[in-house]
Amino acid sequence: MSGDTYGGERIDFRNGIFRGETIGKKVEHHHHYGPMPQVEDALPPAAAEFTGRDDELGSLLAALAPDDTVPFTPVPVTAVAGLGGVGKTALAVRAAHTARERGWFPGGALFVDCHGYDEKPAGPEQLLEALLRALGVAAAHVPSTLDERAGLYRSVLAERARASGRVLIVVDNASHPAQVRPLLPGHPAHRVLVTSRDTMPQLGAHQLHLDILRPAVARDVLRTALRTAAPADPRVQDEPDATGRLCALCGHLPLALQIAAALLISDPGKPVAELVAELTGSATVLDHLDDGERGVRAAFDLSYRRLGPEPARLFRLLALAPGPETSDEALTVLSGADSVPRRELNVLIRAHLVAPGSVRGCWTLHDLVRAYALDRVSRQEELRIEGTRARTRLLAHYRRRAEAADRYLQSRSGPAPASEFSGPQDALRWLDRERTGLISAALWAADPVHAQNGLGLALSLYGYLHRRRYFDDAVSVYRCAAQAALALRDELGAGRAWNALGLALRNNRRIEESVTAHTRAVEIHRERGDRLQEGKSWDMLGVSLTEARRFDESVAAHEHARELVRAVADGRLVEASSWNNSGRALFKLGRFDESVVALTRACEMFRSIGDRSREATATNNLGRAFRETGRLEEALAAHTTARAVFRELGDRERHATAWNDFGVALSALGRFDEAVDAHLLAVREYEDLADRHRQAIAANDLGVTLRRAGRHDEAVDAHRQALRLFGEFADRYGEGETLKLLTAAGQGEEGPLGEERLGEEPLAEEGNR
Repeated sequence: MSGDTYGGERIDFRNGIFRGETIGKKVEHHHHYGPMPQVEDALPPAAAEFTGRDDELGSLLAALAPDDTVPFTPVPVTAVAGLGGVGKTALAVRAAHTARERGWFPGGALFVDCHGYDEKPAGPEQLLEALLRALGVAAAHVPSTLDERAGLYRSVLAERARASGRVLIVVDNASHPAQVRPLLPGHPAHRVLVTSRDTMPQLGAHQLHLDILRPAVARDVLRTALRTAAPADPRVQDEPDATGRLCALCGHLPLALQIAAALLISDPGKPVAELVAELTGSATVLDHLDDGERGVRAAFDLSYRRLGPEPARLFRLLALAPGPETSDEALTVLSGADSVPRRELNVLIRAHLVAPGSVRGCWTLHDLVRAYALDRVSRQEELRIEGTRARTRLLAHYRRRAEAADRYLQSRSGPAPASEFSGPQDALRWLDRERTGLISAALWAADPVHAQNGLGLALSLYGYLHRRRYFDDAVSVYRCAAQAALALRDELGAGRAWNALGLALRNNRRIEESVTAHTRAVEIHRERGDRLQEGKSWDMLGVSLTEARRFDESVAAHEHARELVRAVADGRLVEASSWNNSGRALFKLGRFDESVVALTRACEMFRSIGDRSREATATNNLGRAFRETGRLEEALAAHTTARAVFRELGDRERHATAWNDFGVALSALGRFDEAVDAHLLAVREYEDLADRHRQAIAANDLGVTLRRAGRHDEAVDAHRQALRLFGEFADRYGEGETLKLLTAAGQGEEGPLGEERLGEEPLAEEGNR
């Protein structure tokens, strides 16, 4: 046999003679078990544009370094594992070249490709034959059996260690430990570097798991590739935004980036933005990530076809899961199993098709791997049917559990709701853990097949999304829910979805849109003739009208809400809420005595219902009204009572608000140091909650108190903070009033506190849908 090629070296075996051609010289060795021939480098050339793997390269070199250069006992085998296309071979080859250049392997370096993921992987017998012949053993002297070849291989390497020194053996693209074990030398001086798509703990190797590139490094890969082909190529530099999008579309996967670079190199006039548009507009990005020689789809095909039927099924179902990560619970439901399909999951993990998520018990797929699996599903009718059934199972499961959890979150009085959760905190923990999946699954409501359960799930997430302040998510979820309800002709669901959307928009400070959403809910429930739901909608509309500073309209809206529900069964909660929210609007109008009356009525009704949270809300608002009517000690007592309830219930937002109001009352009493401490606590809590609007209000209240205390420079700083925060929301009223406060602080004016505060933000009762 002659003419075999290993890496960059041509190896010729004829008549028992080893001929190796390397750059710049020719060598010829006769091997008859006499003096050992000089082993030449058989490494493929290192990639010229290798970049972005400095840490990983350092880790490999530390594992390959001679024993006397490292403070630990080296392991004979080092394995680099990772997803197909992540750059394992390039890293291993670069490490091997560097190690040779440093003189660590004077005995030479061998390279063998196991073709582990081809249809016919190389067997250990073939691999040993190739290595023996590369070491100078004539074909006629290579034994016929695996054990004999392995024995001769170890013997030749042991002699090489004594005669020439350490040898590095790079075993590339292995798919199973059985391919590698016979290739391990017996002599401790030698080192083996293995690359594989599968983690192989059976080898007892030092493991390096290779991940995708960081975004900045991915840019460097593109820039280097284009500049290598044409040093003056300016496209990456000239199109930074498009380059960032291209890297993201490639999933920061080295193979995909190299293919994208090749597509740009082959068409020097193509802007990066044009390639981005092609990839974005493609039914599957995988179709375009192919340069004629390399393809991401082909790379993933090699891994996929090695999976058994059950791991392959689980792989496809994982791609259909909602959200970027999938919990063990969701995975179990998708698969239709009684427990986590651990054996199949472990196969996918070892193959690096699935990776651990951000927390234990969650799993994630690389974006391109997910796209590959979804493409697999889309191409076969039976797989599409299987996927639809799996999603239906998961959506029904999520809806059932979310409804049970919501009964806890919305439960105000009476016995605990019967459910599978042990209590409110257990329900909240579940919602937090499954949040991304729940939100993504709720968006499945856009699919007619899943509209009913998707709408039900969305409406069950109302209390949770509001409590955790996920208002951007809520806007997306309830826009989708409103459209789903329309398609289903579910008018009750549509009205509830519009109200939930209005609340989310209001909390995002999109006030006029919020008014529009609640108005739509009013119209829907009026047409249905549902006085209770129409009353709830009027009450919520009134809150948004207050935020829009349309105070007279707000008072009228709350009065109308009470008229609608007064004679309706189950209407007392809405009536109590409308009294609270009326008191809020009256306060804004400066009608403080009327505000006291309304809020007192709200407190009494919430107390009779047994709703402590809402009673505390009304009590805190009543404290504000007391303050403005000169009843300062009563105001302090009201805020203290409300604060204690909110702390007990774990309502951080309202707890912070009660602290801020407590500070305002203290300031009115001239107890400035205590007031400053209360305002600072509120500002910090709002900042931690990412409630920028209320943070701005509390910062202004802090500034007013500081000014009254004579601390004018600090007051100016507080108002500047508020001005910046209001600017984020384009709140022109807030900015204008803050500028007035800032001017007063800069001029050292004293002034009466009650006439200067912008931060009057009585708590609205927003829980009625």
